[in-house]
Amino acid sequence: MQRGPHACGAAEANPTAARAIGAGIMWDFFKTVRHRHSIRRYQADMPVEAEKLHAILETAIAAPSAGDLQAYRITAVQDQTLRDALCRAAHDQTFIAEAPVALVFCAESERSARKYGDRGRNLYALQDATIAAAYAQLAVVAAGLGSTWVGFFDEEEVRRVLGLPGDQRPIALLCVGYPAELPEVTPRRRLDELVNYK
Repeated sequence: MQRGPHACGAAEANPTAARAIGAGIMWDFFKTVRHRHSIRRYQADMPVEAEKLHAILETAIAAPSAGDLQAYRITAVQDQTLRDALCRAAHDQTFIAEAPVALVFCAESERSARKYGDRGRNLYALQDATIAAAYAQLAVVAAGLGSTWVGFFDEEEVRRVLGLPGDQRPIALLCVGYPAELPEVTPRRRLDELVNYK
């Protein structure tokens, strides 16, 4: 939501305006979350615009991370040959080759381990990469695009295809592009099955 230079001042002076601004931001966010669906068919002839890809990546790196270390790396794969190879590394999930962009999120475990030891190596770096990927996935929706999160792949083959150094562990692939399908909404477990209040 665009806000003018005086929006904050108006909100401070008028609590009703503050609530209205807050409600608009919340609605935009919740709408974005609810519009996120896994897309497995893409319009291969429609590339992702550079400015949209940049905005998605800027959102990803704005994600919180342990100690603000950002112990991850992102490889944006647009080359068709590499996407074909990633498709094979991911057990022939063909939409990886079809989508014009694949974002590969890797944990930089040793970066986190230098500050947090084994817990940083084995947990925090993975969390950092995962949170960044989740932020990117929501940014994709906000940009009018679709995505699919892929976790079923051969890590070593992804490393080999992309020439990743040994300290980068592939955690998730995010396919990004313009959807060529409108998937049905999938059911979710009820809140009372998943949340405990103490």
